[in-house]
Amino acid sequence: MGRSSFPVAIAVCLFAASCSRRDPANLSVDDAIASELAHITAIDNHAHPVKVTGAGEDDRDFDALPADAIQDPALPAPFTNGSSYFAEADQALFGTTKDISGRKAQEEKSRGDLYPSWVLNKTNTDIMLANRVAMGRGLPNDRFKWVPFVDCFLFPLDNAAAKAKDPEHKAFFNSEEALLSRFLREENMKQLPATFDEYLTFISHTLETWKGNGAVALKFEIAYLRNLEISNPQRESAERVYSIYARSSEPTPEEYKILQDYVFRFLCSEAGRLNLPIHIHCAVGVGSYFRVANADPVPLESLFNDPGLRRTRFVMLHGGWPFTREAAALILKPNVYVDMSGLDYLTYPAEAARAIRLYLESVPYRVLYGSDASPFSKDVGWEETAWIGSHYGRLALGVALTGMLRDGEITADRAKELAHMVMRENARQLYGF
Repeated sequence: MGRSSFPVAIAVCLFAASCSRRDPANLSVDDAIASELAHITAIDNHAHPVKVTGAGEDDRDFDALPADAIQDPALPAPFTNGSSYFAEADQALFGTTKDISGRKAQEEKSRGDLYPSWVLNKTNTDIMLANRVAMGRGLPNDRFKWVPFVDCFLFPLDNAAAKAKDPEHKAFFNSEEALLSRFLREENMKQLPATFDEYLTFISHTLETWKGNGAVALKFEIAYLRNLEISNPQRESAERVYSIYARSSEPTPEEYKILQDYVFRFLCSEAGRLNLPIHIHCAVGVGSYFRVANADPVPLESLFNDPGLRRTRFVMLHGGWPFTREAAALILKPNVYVDMSGLDYLTYPAEAARAIRLYLESVPYRVLYGSDASPFSKDVGWEETAWIGSHYGRLALGVALTGMLRDGEITADRAKELAHMVMRENARQLYGF
């Protein structure tokens, strides 16, 4: 399903050349595997593309949590100043490493609403799943599939205690509160519904509306907000908390967690009913206040094992890094997937390849490619991170497949088959594209 043979041909040359430059003892890729990977137009399971904007317009809908709230980013080495990744991406995308802001502006102006699709073509990507509050100009449904955020539904009550933890939590919860108010207004509601039944109905109707507007999955960023230990409270307990605190004072942390956990499972159940896979951030976060324990996907096992949620498909984003072995074990569950988005930012290709190999040696048909393309700074946009994810993701996958081939775990034909599965076919099966 390639959109253009020319970008694919360029990708083949660049990818093969890059493989030949790597240390053959650590990052060598079999020539046939490299060629196969370079030809595949990918389905990108996870990204945050930016819409086309007009003069004086800003796009803040590419994430539910404001990135500029992170005052002291905890960045891994591949994304620190001086990394060669950014220059490589700019050279590949814009043909230069100088005056990149000017070159971007020139490309955006000349291509207009086609600019985001041009970026996909340059990164050999067929379809990108767009994690966004709402879609927008230049993000056509045939190339960009919508994945809206649902965390705000978990926090309808007074969040003062959470905001007091640190500056990042304060900004994040302010954003979630504003988002919930926005969704209420879209349903012609001026305030929270009076009863818990009405609140759950509001959530269901919102999800149904999103599905009708093209949503293909739902996204949780809860790991930035609290832990992933989701209990299974009774509805009566959650209803009691809502009825007491929806119009009055702040609940205790224990009471609030009851409501959050019930609504989380309710969202997962509704996602199963609507055939919308659940995406969950399962990796370290970039903020210096992020709790690494919240990256561990093992606490989610109670959800995966819940018989009432077996029709819901779950995708652990970012490979669960650094808990990659745990993630590899969890995809043995029949309704659990893992994607490799962000691995090429969190670590270098050698480590990413080791993680990907673990997934492939577990359940290869539940492993998904993703770039985690996102606006990173005023100088590095979603364009560069899309290219980095595509280029180094293919390299890491190629290293993993080559190692499996040389160790006799797979045949050459199986290696090519697995390359197509990870880069696009598994996603086609999951989402029905």
